[in-house]
Amino acid sequence: MNYRYENLLSPWTVGKTTFKNRFSVSPMGGGYGNIRGAHQEFSEGYIEHVAERARGGFGLFFNGALHPDHHVDPFDPDFHFMLHKADFMKSAKRLIERASFYDMKVIQQLSFGVGRNEPGRYSCSAIEVFGRPGVFSPVLNREQIRQKIEDFIDGAVLMKECGFAGVEVHAMHWGYLLDQFALSLMNKREDEYGGSLENRLRIAKELVQGIKSACGADFLVDMRIGLKSYLADVNRGDYTGENEAGRTPEESVEIAKLLKAWGYDFLNVNVGVYESFYRACPPAYVDKAGALKFAAMVRAQADIPVICGTRMDDPETAENAVKQGRIDGVGLGRPALADPYYVKKLEMGRPDKIRPCIGCLVGCMDKIRSGQYMACAVNPLLLKDVGYRPEKALIPKNVAVVGGGLAGMEAARILTLRGHKPTIYEKSDVLGGLLLPASAHAFKQDLRRLLEWYRGEILDLKIPVEYGCEMTEEKLLELAPDAVIFATGSIPLMPRSIRGIDHPKCVSGVRALSEDLDPGKSVIIVGGGLVGCETAIDYASRGKEVTLVEAAEDILQGGAVVPLMVRQIIPEMLKEHGVRVLAGHTITEICDEGAVVTPTEGGEAVWLTADKVIMSIGLQSNRPDPGKLYGSGIETFTVGDSLKVGNVFTVIAGAYEVARRL
Repeated sequence: MNYRYENLLSPWTVGKTTFKNRFSVSPMGGGYGNIRGAHQEFSEGYIEHVAERARGGFGLFFNGALHPDHHVDPFDPDFHFMLHKADFMKSAKRLIERASFYDMKVIQQLSFGVGRNEPGRYSCSAIEVFGRPGVFSPVLNREQIRQKIEDFIDGAVLMKECGFAGVEVHAMHWGYLLDQFALSLMNKREDEYGGSLENRLRIAKELVQGIKSACGADFLVDMRIGLKSYLADVNRGDYTGENEAGRTPEESVEIAKLLKAWGYDFLNVNVGVYESFYRACPPAYVDKAGALKFAAMVRAQADIPVICGTRMDDPETAENAVKQGRIDGVGLGRPALADPYYVKKLEMGRPDKIRPCIGCLVGCMDKIRSGQYMACAVNPLLLKDVGYRPEKALIPKNVAVVGGGLAGMEAARILTLRGHKPTIYEKSDVLGGLLLPASAHAFKQDLRRLLEWYRGEILDLKIPVEYGCEMTEEKLLELAPDAVIFATGSIPLMPRSIRGIDHPKCVSGVRALSEDLDPGKSVIIVGGGLVGCETAIDYASRGKEVTLVEAAEDILQGGAVVPLMVRQIIPEMLKEHGVRVLAGHTITEICDEGAVVTPTEGGEAVWLTADKVIMSIGLQSNRPDPGKLYGSGIETFTVGDSLKVGNVFTVIAGAYEVARRL
């Protein structure tokens, strides 16, 4: 093979098991409701989900965590897979068989427990529960530990009987139970499971030795491990990693040496814990490949095979890392949700066709953590492969799509795949709409990639685009299409009640980003929602003096729900870049000097000097009035922000839904 990604696409052998390439789908939880059946068996929808990634070229798939413990931690006997083995095995065999048709292996992740990451769960010691000050976890005794180990080994035996290539031990990462045992910060035991590093790792040793004894030496066992905790203290993350009180990379090397000696076949590595979730499951603001340097260190010094995750979706970085022997494989989690054909597109020499994960966390982690369902902002088909695909239209229609922003492009794309004939009418001279200013920040490179992906789709599908065309109802009546989809977006809020709102110093955030305005030396950002905070961080990172004004008592309080990882990191980034935050203040005037703000609860006005005042207090729908089209025989629909201001997830999902059924 002589190809750009020949190392990533080369086979990899561990023990007596050979994987067809170096790509794996990372484990992503086991508790979200659109995966499990009545007895925790795999649903047909989930089997299709796995088969789709197999079809997409991945060599290995890690199923998310199952908890074999059905004696110690709370469990539902009517639901637990270990008490309904026959049902579980039937579904597992179907899943593995479907994957095998594409030569993809499947490993099942088994969990020893989540510990103090959730209230009411047992831990190694009485540790304060994550996010619950003053609430402490109950403590496991020796008998309970041994029972959990026995259940875990029984679970591994079941997985071998099902036909899985192996099991992954969940997990010495993200602060889960095995991580709590391993961390000296949390493990205060005085028995054989506490004290020295080897004692703190004793459960990991007993697990692998028990599994290998029961399942045979060729049955793969790997450990999911975080190589750096970014933990300053219990319930306090360490943003820079300079005050590490958890696991250091140096300790990870020593742990890896022990795990190898005890029989672990390879490691599946990342970084972070719940307190530093922005490292564990990074949003767009965090650099890619954040675990790679630590993974390479462990690979070199412990001489154990390593799969590296944590935003490893840049194929050039991944190819070089495998080529140089720094790691053995790459784990893709969210990118595999965004595009199940990621690997296949690399095989075909079309990396430009990979639909990018944008690191928003809105559809995936946030929905899981809020008790909803697994979803993806850029992939409306995620876990809906059965019954939700765009089907060929019985009667192809001519469709006018008014607006070439994200909603308009997605609607036109799906309409074309179904056999309709859409034309996009865009009033500007470029496609993108509000995706243009939204992707202007330096840390929004993946959003820019999404925009380029959509433009590429429009080009490849040969969808006509009429630029400089502001459609009116009269023009649409003259055009007489079969249907019209309005995707006219939204416009920034600029309240007339604010004195001086038309002052030359005052601009909307949309305009500032769209035109890449230089705000001068000092700038006031009005609005402490996500968009305002991102704008403040961007300008501050360029050396500007930034003051962020927010009417609520804290930032990130209004508007859409912000994922935990983002809520954690934004305050840290504002602090890191020296942004002055004036929460609990309302802007009342823009003037020659800058702006006047007053405390929301009353008090004396504060005068702020600035070269520019940027209003970032939200958007309002640019909603059309299709009334003149009524009675004309033309179907009309409204999608995206023009229906209701939302985010990438709501815009794409809504446009897909309408276009799918037209």
